[in-house]
Amino acid sequence: MYDTAIVGGGIAAFTAALTAKNLLLDYLWLGEEGFGDKLRLAEKVNNFPTVTGRGSDFAAALRMQMEAEGLVLTRGRADGIFRTGEHYTLSAGGETFTSRTVILATGVETKGRIAGERELLGRGVSYCAVCDGALYRGKKIAAVISSPKFEEEAQFLARFADMVYCVCLYPAPKLKGENLVVLQKTPTAVEGNGRVEALVFGEERLPVSGVFFLKNSAPPDALVFGLPTDGVHVKVERDLSTGLEGLFAAGDITGRPYQYAKAAGEGCVAAHSAYAFLHSLEKK
Repeated sequence: MYDTAIVGGGIAAFTAALTAKNLLLDYLWLGEEGFGDKLRLAEKVNNFPTVTGRGSDFAAALRMQMEAEGLVLTRGRADGIFRTGEHYTLSAGGETFTSRTVILATGVETKGRIAGERELLGRGVSYCAVCDGALYRGKKIAAVISSPKFEEEAQFLARFADMVYCVCLYPAPKLKGENLVVLQKTPTAVEGNGRVEALVFGEERLPVSGVFFLKNSAPPDALVFGLPTDGVHVKVERDLSTGLEGLFAAGDITGRPYQYAKAAGEGCVAAHSAYAFLHSLEKK
């Protein structure tokens, strides 16, 4: 049972983990290495104190600090966070973790959702191949893939589905398989009467039983059931608490500006707020 689980791999999560360690909290930092494509690929970072170079240089400095401070990152992508009694349970690729508090710092998908995606969540729309792939054994499904790093998840789906239509939103996909069909076009909607029936591309309609959106982060209200959002961002108070007790949010996921300085500050605040929340429980 951790004191706090920090979910995400960017600047907000890094700062939250650093602050949690300094506050002597028993923390889990769950995310992917590298601090995100946005940082690594930045040509120049000039809006963060002391940093005046490329994003890759910034990432290298952060890695050095991680090692110096002994920060531990557990590699993984959370696919579900659930309130169970007085604590939270997190699932990530078949593993589960428990924590008294959560700091959500998964970033934001600026492209947003397509029509029908939110309405059909849990009724044919999914963001986790490992969680839900086996539900589509022998069926035709679509996987909307945002990056080559998710091709492995599409191939995992092919172990169950009769056919997987891989809608690749990037050039030169390398997917191959007898029951994999690669499509390079942009979907505009998910359709269905109560359950997914088709993925739509303008005037074209592709009949499928399910649609998997494989991308860096699921929408926050899909990741955490009942989390108040404005449709894109998590709604937070000044202390970065959310509408769910013991759950805090930091970084791009809380809204603009999408800048590293704001993310770092919120990561620090969220960790201090989690610390204060835990101490308030001890007094009850």
